[in-house]
Amino acid sequence: MPTAEPDVAAARRQLNRVLASDGFNRNERLGRFLRFVVEQHLEGKDAEIKESVIAVEVFGRGSDHDPKQNSIVRNEAARLRARLNEYYVGDGKNDGLIIELPKGGYAPVIRQLGVKPSTSILGPGINSPPPRRRLWPLAATAGVAIIVGALAWWWFQRPNEPISIAVLPLTNLSQDPANDYFADGLTDEIIRNLSVIDGLAVRSQTSSFVFKGKSRNIRDAGKQLNANYILEGSVLRVGQQLRINAQLVRVRDDFPLWSGRYDRELTDALAIQDEISRGIVNGLRLKLGSGRRRYETNAEAYDLYLRALARAEDQTGLRGLESSIPFFEQTIVKDPSFGPAYAGLAVACAGLSGMDRFNADQRSELISKMRVTAEKAIELDPLSAEAHRALGLMYARDAQWGQSEKSFRRSLQLDPNSSDTRADLIIYLLLPFRQLEQAVAEARMADKADPLGRQVQDIVRVALFSAGRIDEGIAHCPKPCAEALVIQGKAAEAIPILEEQFKGRLAASGSGLLGRAYALAGRRAEAEKIATIQWRPIEQAGVFAALGDKDRAFEALERAIPLGPVRLGRNLTYPEFAPLRGDSRVNALRKKVGLPE
Repeated sequence: MPTAEPDVAAARRQLNRVLASDGFNRNERLGRFLRFVVEQHLEGKDAEIKESVIAVEVFGRGSDHDPKQNSIVRNEAARLRARLNEYYVGDGKNDGLIIELPKGGYAPVIRQLGVKPSTSILGPGINSPPPRRRLWPLAATAGVAIIVGALAWWWFQRPNEPISIAVLPLTNLSQDPANDYFADGLTDEIIRNLSVIDGLAVRSQTSSFVFKGKSRNIRDAGKQLNANYILEGSVLRVGQQLRINAQLVRVRDDFPLWSGRYDRELTDALAIQDEISRGIVNGLRLKLGSGRRRYETNAEAYDLYLRALARAEDQTGLRGLESSIPFFEQTIVKDPSFGPAYAGLAVACAGLSGMDRFNADQRSELISKMRVTAEKAIELDPLSAEAHRALGLMYARDAQWGQSEKSFRRSLQLDPNSSDTRADLIIYLLLPFRQLEQAVAEARMADKADPLGRQVQDIVRVALFSAGRIDEGIAHCPKPCAEALVIQGKAAEAIPILEEQFKGRLAASGSGLLGRAYALAGRRAEAEKIATIQWRPIEQAGVFAALGDKDRAFEALERAIPLGPVRLGRNLTYPEFAPLRGDSRVNALRKKVGLPE
């Protein structure tokens, strides 16, 4: 790489200046990451700056590290981009050189301030991304008074019918994708604030976020979300400065009923949510719900909390829950009085405690942490829907069913549009208690509030299948639906689909369905092979049940007892365990884990 020595020396001085700043000096992990990629870049080794190499050299992962299974490098790269951005709008705003980590790669770009990004100080072989634009977005033109007329008349003419509103993901205008998590988190918090207001039916976060990053047609979005009104807007974050634009649009004629602009310090982010919510509420002439609570916290704690929510929502299952926990914990360290972080941590621990991959000691630690944080969340804010949800999960894990239902119901009183809480009520209480028709009714309500949420569709399908309403459940299956084919007795048709899905992954979670298909199709040897390879006891039990081997099925279910009464109870309602029903050992098993016979 043709590079003049003074340029390299200047780049190293800039690197040391950045690493000495408060934002990096206190974070050895990010500092190590930055130093590694910059030094590799300066030595002309951009081709070697790969995710797998960084995982080993910076984060100490083994040579068998699989980026598809562990996203540590991608997560830390997003944090590094955000931290660099904060440095250059703060301590480094007068620096002559800028170090950037372009989105989509790990090779840094180092350029002189004021030099076009296409010209790198390290020679023509290195390209830079376009500079971050720091232009303020255009100011909103409509005032609060716009909302009073036709909408107020509409409301008073139909006082008993809730107004349906969807909040589309706020657009990140900072030109730094590393700030996406902030815009997403703020969107989610606005949804939560609106959801506790009497008279509003607010579409959930998972459905609204289907439109993230897509061109938006208000009428199409309103139709898909079954919403009369759409709240949309944008966020521009530069260091500790925020500008947020928001407007409420009537779907049927694309008419803006209200708009507002908010210029604030980042420390006022929580107040901004209230202002947006109150602007809509005043326009609609609705009374604020009693479940509201304004939290005062420091900017760093709130930033960590939003990162935790982003991890939990952007990833699925175990990975999402597991990666959110460190950020919830860091939030609590920064602000021990911030209730939502305790609730979020309790929910994550509850979900992980029922998963097979953890040993007894790890599961015990998760349950202990769940109890402490759930109780702390409710202590800090007895009117928090999320805190009551966490308490419901805790009581269910401890088989305190009456208290669990009371907590879930209270959470839904405070936030009736929470599809997550309805899903928990179904999975943690109604299915274990075999209240199947009530589970279907709750699933339908969750589907109405969150019609595009993938998790909700899964819950609706499970509830319908458990209730024996197979044809209705198929409508909520991804296509093609191998599970439905197996339940319908069409195992031979399901096998090619499942073989492709689990090709080379016969021990993966969910492969028990293939084992059941083999068993029902008469291919016993292949079913036995999967039952041997598949180490999860509940999935093994399903395969043995399909083989007609009740003894081994019950042996496997006995091994599943440590997963808790919820996991065992709900799975026993699933169609794969129909062959075991009527056997006295089912009731004995339920009694053993604290469920009624």
